Amino acid sequence: MKTFLKALTVAGIAVGTAGAAQAAEYPLVKPVELDWSFAGPFGTYDKGQLQRGLKVYREACAACHGLERVAFRNLQDLGYTDAQVRALAAEYEVEDGPDASGDMFTRPAIPSDTFPSPFANPEAAAAANNGAAPPDLSLIAKARAVTRGFPTFVFDIFTQYAESGPDYIHSLLVGYQDAPEGEEVQPGTYYNPHFIAGTALSMPPPLSEGQVTYDDGAPETLDQYARDISAFLMWAAEPKLEARKQMGFNVMVFLLLFAGLIYLTKRKVWSTVEH
Repeated sequence: MKTFLKALTVAGIAVGTAGAAQAAEYPLVKPVELDWSFAGPFGTYDKGQLQRGLKVYREACAACHGLERVAFRNLQDLGYTDAQVRALAAEYEVEDGPDASGDMFTRPAIPSDTFPSPFANPEAAAAANNGAAPPDLSLIAKARAVTRGFPTFVFDIFTQYAESGPDYIHSLLVGYQDAPEGEEVQPGTYYNPHFIAGTALSMPPPLSEGQVTYDDGAPETLDQYARDISAFLMWAAEPKLEARKQMGFNVMVFLLLFAGLIYLTKRKVWSTVEH
């Protein structure tokens, strides 16, 4: 009987431990809500910030992460001229073909091409990064967002808060730190309490102070780099954000005018009817 009770106790402890592990919520530290130029119903992108973000991507992120859904021609929305876009695109090599002999070949990219992936396929990407293939960043600002609980999400409906993705990316990039005492981190991973899927991730800190040189005098700090790349990735995920908000404003004005006309029509029609 004692043996049975001991076994039952051990099983209960094991189940409790497993339940506690499942109950853990990530990220351990919620993202800080930042002030973005594109926030709110009338927000717009800061083209200077987007250009800096593109530079951070090219110099710090492009070696591992692709941007396969963004065409070079779209960079004109960031304030670049057609000649600048063509020159930038020509710095990349893309695969094309087949040619007359049936073979594939490489050529300099043109504005209609998209940013090429740094790896030939996901398997090659995983093999070069300790088994973890770096995700494509085209839609990462919309795909990675921390769920905001009650009652915050209720207020988000009225404030039109849609910057959870950029807030999370920024927090993740600046959130690397030494693991606290007693926290076990697997070899080849890096502790980050802002990570949405655990306490550590395979990506080492990608940004550091003074890593990227800015031409416009913006601070060359980790925080500024993280803000700029987060804004750029938001634009990559939703390049038509400004047009969408303008359309929404026009629709709301139309609905208000339409409601007013309906009310006046109702008053006119029923004014001669006895009640």
